[in-house]
Order: sequence, then structure tokens, then C-alpha cells
Amino acid sequence: MPRPPKCRRVAFLPEVTYFKPAGIPLKAVEEVRLSVEEAEAIRLKDLEGLEQEQGAEKMNISRPTFQRVLASARQKIADALLNGKAIRIEGGSFEMAYRRFRCLNGHQWEVPFELMISTPPQSCPTCNTAGIEPLLPGIFGWGGRGWGRHRGRPMR
Repeated sequence: MPRPPKCRRVAFLPEVTYFKPAGIPLKAVEEVRLSVEEAEAIRLKDLEGLEQEQGAEKMNISRPTFQRVLASARQKIADALLNGKAIRIEGGSFEMAYRRFRCLNGHQWEVPFELMISTPPQSCPTCNTAGIEPLLPGIFGWGGRGWGRHRGRPMR
């Protein structure tokens, strides 16, 4: 029996998760499903311009695993673009890179995973100040395994 996949660390969830070719009715288009971690690998390598080793470190995976995730994402995107398929970004096995925040007044709070997906925080829930920043794992007492490792929804 294979080992269950390790959660990959993701720092960005796209707001737009569905793309389809223009001029093709939705019911007639085939779909390609891109996992959240595949989208993150594309973001880190192709949008941010990081080397594979840097991207792997940010996602908390090995460089060969990062290469496999990236190759899978690129293959799916090429298939969708060249064969007129829609792209849906969803699911996978991932954890958010940060879910704990601090405001300029020093209040700290954790945002439930489900809320991070739909609406990341815009202000402090205690004092309502808009000046907030994420607390990264291992900083300000949020270390080790973090406060709750959560997986994304499984792929269907």
C-alpha cells in the first residue's frame, strides 16, 4: 500500500478557479482539474520566477516532488489550451502556509481553514484595524507543526 501524500504548503488561493474557452457552451466543454498545489507550483515557478529548489522549499516538499507537481500542472494546462478544455482549480492535499494573523495593535488570532478559502481577513476582529499581517510558521511562537494542519478537499 503506498504512503499517503504529504500535505504541500500553499501560500495563495486563487479567487478565480474556473476558466473555459470562449465560444464553447459550458455543457459541451471537457474539463481538466488542476489541484491547488499544482496551481501553487505554477505560481511559484512561472509567475514568481523562483528556481525549483526555492519553490520546493516554500511548499515544504523535495525538489523532485516539486518537479513532478510542476510537470503535471504544465501538462494539464497544455492539454486544456491546445484541446479547448476548461480548467477547474480545486482539491488536492495541501495546508495553508499561514492562518494566524496579528494586527498593528498586537492582537493575534487564527482564521479557520474554511474561511481562509472563501474570505481571508481584511481587519482585526478585536479592534477592527485594517493593518494586519500574517504570522508565518515558526515565528512569534507559532512553530513546530503549527496550530492545526488541514488538508484541502479531496479531488473528485
